[in-house]
Amino acid sequence: MIVIDGTIRQRLAAWLLATVGVLGAFLLIEAYTSAVRAADQSYDSQLEAASLTIAEAVQWQDGQPVVEIPAAAFQILATDQQERVFYALLNAAGKQVTGNLNAAMIATLHTAFSGDPMWMFTQNNGARIRLYGRELRSAGWESTEPVQVWVGHTVSGREVLANELFLATLTRFLVMVVLTALLSLLAIRMALHPVRRLRRALRKRDADDVSALSARVPGELYELVETLNALFERQRQGRNTLLRFTADASHQLKTPLAGLQSASELALLSDNPEDWRQALQTVHHSSERTSRLASQLLSLARLRHGSGETRERLDLADLLRDTVMEWAERGAAQNHDLGLARLSTEPYVILGEPWSLREMVGNLIDNALRHTPAGCEITLGLERTAELITLTIQDSGPGVSEDVLDRLHQPFERGGRQDTAGSGLGLAIVDSTARMHNATLLIRSEPGQGLWIGIGFPALPEDQT
Repeated sequence: MIVIDGTIRQRLAAWLLATVGVLGAFLLIEAYTSAVRAADQSYDSQLEAASLTIAEAVQWQDGQPVVEIPAAAFQILATDQQERVFYALLNAAGKQVTGNLNAAMIATLHTAFSGDPMWMFTQNNGARIRLYGRELRSAGWESTEPVQVWVGHTVSGREVLANELFLATLTRFLVMVVLTALLSLLAIRMALHPVRRLRRALRKRDADDVSALSARVPGELYELVETLNALFERQRQGRNTLLRFTADASHQLKTPLAGLQSASELALLSDNPEDWRQALQTVHHSSERTSRLASQLLSLARLRHGSGETRERLDLADLLRDTVMEWAERGAAQNHDLGLARLSTEPYVILGEPWSLREMVGNLIDNALRHTPAGCEITLGLERTAELITLTIQDSGPGVSEDVLDRLHQPFERGGRQDTAGSGLGLAIVDSTARMHNATLLIRSEPGQGLWIGIGFPALPEDQT
């Protein structure tokens, strides 16, 4: 079942949005910080210029500093926000010569001042203010005691300026975000165009078109197209195999059916009961052969399309003994020496499907009986290693040539011989059973020395046997 889990476009858009959001948050924080810093620098420069103007107006009379605040200093501090201006002139003892700061603030400033120009945010009469202080030494006057000049104003103006600068930056940022979103959507659409082109190419293909795709795709889609081509190749091979199997099966069924028709026609043209008897024998043998062929075709189809869900733990030795004993009692085995090699007492436990394994062993025995002359020995056995349990069958027949060994497991392959009554499906069923059990099929033969077949099954670990 296919479950739609969003779209690539949505995921790309979400990741781009998240990336832009994170970067945008950092940019906005930096923009606000920069706006505050720029506003502070602008207003701090005013405070510094006003303090210099006041310092130039300081004079000494009778050893005491006196000053008349110049109007220019107030003009420098004048802003559109009508800031409240604060100033103070402190003597060497920390006493306020002139100014409008309260006494508590004067004491704080005198204690905090270190001699170098300093800035600070503080509170004065409930208002948050920014202060700048510097020390003035009266060189050339009759007194050389230092005095402190403090100038400040409220912060509403710099806050308004910082907000204006930030809002301007925010407006540009939002415009850029909108443009980025539009361009990103366009870019995503263009980037996904090869996917849509590939989808259209697949939809236009006929149901029986399994040829390889030929398309220009970006590197990210190359493996997908290669996987599709590999799938089409397997489908093509499967279809060809199915067509070939159907044609071979039709041919194999046609031969006995044609014999049935010929025998029945001859019997109908004759009034001799002996001819009727021979015709009935022919019909019986042909129907028996056709029935076996149909049964093997059904078994092969069942094996190739089975799910393997009925596997269970079983002792391959018990199954092999029962099957060999059953076949030894049949008439087809009376002219052969069919037997079982000596088996150890240890269990040969595998995971398997009992009916298919019995079918496999039966086809191995039937194949050996049909393709070896009377009197030949046919021996089945089991071999065990740490990882494999191998079921073997060895006959003393004529064997097959090496050039047909690789084809023996294919349907309707008879080892190059047409003088036998078999259908050529026995080893195909064996091969399908082995594949279903994750086993390996091995075939060895030398002309004149018989045929050896081994099926290696994965052995269960000892703690599971």
